[in-house]
Amino acid sequence: MAEPNAKPPADNTDSARGFAFALAAYLLWGFLPFFMKAVAHIPAPEVVAHRIVWSVPLAGLVLVWLGRTQELKAALSSPRMLKMATLTAALITVNWGIYVWAIGAGRAIETALGYYINPLFSIFLGAVLLKERPNAAQMVAIALAALAVAVLALDAGGLPWVSIGLCFSWGFYAFFRKTLPIGPNQGFFLEVLLLSVPALGYVVWLEATGEGHFGDTGMTDVLLLLACGLVTAVPLMIYANGAKLLRLSTIGIMQYIAPTMIFLIAVFVFNEPFGAMKLVAFILIWAALFLYSGAMLAESRARRAARPTPAE
Repeated sequence: MAEPNAKPPADNTDSARGFAFALAAYLLWGFLPFFMKAVAHIPAPEVVAHRIVWSVPLAGLVLVWLGRTQELKAALSSPRMLKMATLTAALITVNWGIYVWAIGAGRAIETALGYYINPLFSIFLGAVLLKERPNAAQMVAIALAALAVAVLALDAGGLPWVSIGLCFSWGFYAFFRKTLPIGPNQGFFLEVLLLSVPALGYVVWLEATGEGHFGDTGMTDVLLLLACGLVTAVPLMIYANGAKLLRLSTIGIMQYIAPTMIFLIAVFVFNEPFGAMKLVAFILIWAALFLYSGAMLAESRARRAARPTPAE
């Protein structure tokens, strides 16, 4: 759920302002299941379409306000940039679709698992696609995550496709998003702009055939669908500005806030079933994330220790 193209601060220190921005974004993502439950009576494709359509004007206004439209103009004139943005836009659409459907279908626990696994899947992608060599702790963490998925598959009689779908779609999105030499706010606007044509066409078709929820089913649905733009764009943009002021290690730890909140909401508010096998799987995931975080923090400390200190 975090914007993948943000960069750590140049001086490798955390800013209180950056921490506040990132925390706000993760809290908003953590509470997002409540909104998705409120729109659960609306088909997931329609909700996703409205997330796209109403994100465009909001993200565009932010770019104009920040005065960051030049980079966007350059991207729109580059065929290669547009092709890559189309790919990342398609991946994020798949991610949103699975997430919206899963929350409405009472499978929020599986969404939490998918986002827990994501950083470990990113390490796996780096090893396979970029030939990066994971350290021993990371390899053990990946193995524990794979074992957790196997436990859930055994319990459910099939793969936890919601978790895997969210993990794969976001993991590949983050991987390809790094190839776009464009800022996070501009990149998000470019993606929703490219998606807006089919999304708007779909919304118009739904309303024309009487199957839409933007007007015919009451003002509550109109307000909920309008709010889709806010709940989509605002956390992403807040995060994008906060992540620039934080170290990667800090971001790596904070990224567990949202899935932890989703997990707690699923179990204690939505009352989703959480049996012994799911408990075993999550214990394996939490152990894997403990190893991953410990290794990441150790590497961060080692890099800081190795950095030459400025002369007094």
